[in-house]
Amino acid sequence: MRGVLGAALVACALTTALPGAASAEPTGGARETGAGVERVSVAADGTQFSGDSTGGAITTDGRRVVFSSADRVYLRDAPSGQLKQVGSYPIASPAISGDGEYAAYAVLLFRDTKVKLAQWTAGSSIGLNCDALNCSQPSVSGDGRYVANVATIGRPSSSQRIDVWDWHAGTKQELAWFDHTAPSRPSISGDGRFVAYQDGKAKDVFLWDRDYGSTSDPIEGPSQEATLVQLSEDGSKVVYLSGSDTYVHDVSSGTAQRVPNVKGLAIDPTGSYLLYAPNDPTGPSLVLRDLRAGTDEVVSHRPASAGVDAVSAGGREVVFQSTADDIVPGDTNGTSDVFVRRFS
Repeated sequence: MRGVLGAALVACALTTALPGAASAEPTGGARETGAGVERVSVAADGTQFSGDSTGGAITTDGRRVVFSSADRVYLRDAPSGQLKQVGSYPIASPAISGDGEYAAYAVLLFRDTKVKLAQWTAGSSIGLNCDALNCSQPSVSGDGRYVANVATIGRPSSSQRIDVWDWHAGTKQELAWFDHTAPSRPSISGDGRFVAYQDGKAKDVFLWDRDYGSTSDPIEGPSQEATLVQLSEDGSKVVYLSGSDTYVHDVSSGTAQRVPNVKGLAIDPTGSYLLYAPNDPTGPSLVLRDLRAGTDEVVSHRPASAGVDAVSAGGREVVFQSTADDIVPGDTNGTSDVFVRRFS
């Protein structure tokens, strides 16, 4: 471990190695099974939205989904069927806390980008007092207390850093500084202890540990390029891309499991299920891999995509988006919709 790069603690406020890498080849053919698919980007009475719905993220228990549609941020509670608008004008996909109480999203305020935190109970959002010109790409802890984001400095932008906000305590930690603006988004664990992030220019992935106040060497090892996908909610696994393969790095052992010829998209909160898109365009668009058993289940045969936080614990549910109009009956709006596939 090495010391945190530029670690600092400042006040904030609220406004309204690859040793032992193993290949994870599936033991059997992919199969499409389960309890079916539901379109969640609809009004509480089932009425279709007329605009594109995108950016679905799901809670640990699969109960709630956050997505954006027609310049609004919505939270849906599946058991009750409730739908709440909790924010407006997101410029990227919203993130959700593991318990489903909070969602974070970036908005454009005049010329600057800021992060807002929406709450299910209140049905509204507050803003984190970003002290940089632009704060974006938020990731939220399990209870919503910690928010990690990228802060971009300068106009025109010339550098950036990784911040972690504890909005309960009113503090901010600066984990790393970069002299460039290449992609460096973070991913935070459920308890806020770990943050994985990438240096987009050097193409390295790092893991910060709050307990020790330190940052790892590049987890992909020397002389290898990597792009971060996601840190699992329990902090046990880091998914990254390298070449044409996906790797699942075990934080405890320091080893990685290789899943060849696929693009990893998300990992479930327990670090046991990987959602990926096959590099072969002739097969299904989304597949869920049981990393322990080495078996696959098809999420969608139709053209579809997904982001981080797309899989609930144990791989029981997967949220994704698609413009296909034949995934569920009655889809006639001609736009992108958000769906949840539930496996039995």
